[in-house]
Amino acid sequence: MKKNMGGADRIIRLIIAAVIAFLYYNQTISGTLGLVLLIFAGVFLLTSFISFCPLYALFGFNSCPTKK
Repeated sequence: MKKNMGGADRIIRLIIAAVIAFLYYNQTISGTLGLVLLIFAGVFLLTSFISFCPLYALFGFNSCPTKK
């Protein structure tokens, strides 16, 4: 897998995942919506750690800075 996520994109995904996790454990969001959002947060964490997003690859998008 070739990296296709830049640093800013990774940080934004980590922040979003942390906010969703906080809202879920604070019981602000619950039920089916809470579980779905928690799964999205898990996917955001995973893609942030490996710096690869399958949807970016599918659509040909790359936010990783170019190397000279």
